[in-house]
Amino acid sequence: MKKYKVHRIDVKSDDMQDKLEQFLNELNGEVLAVIPNVKPTFQFMGATAKVDFLLIVEKIAQ
Repeated sequence: MKKYKVHRIDVKSDDMQDKLEQFLNELNGEVLAVIPNVKPTFQFMGATAKVDFLLIVEKIAQ
């Protein structure tokens, strides 16, 4: 039986890369997917999108 774990990392646009890199280097299992939660936002210049957290799917080594 395969086991998986889903992790959530809260991020901002200016620290996303550093947080993801640090988290991935601490994992023991295999990373299957990194899924961003993209939220549409409306600013003065028009519509844009923002990533507020990442989901990381990890396959647990048995």
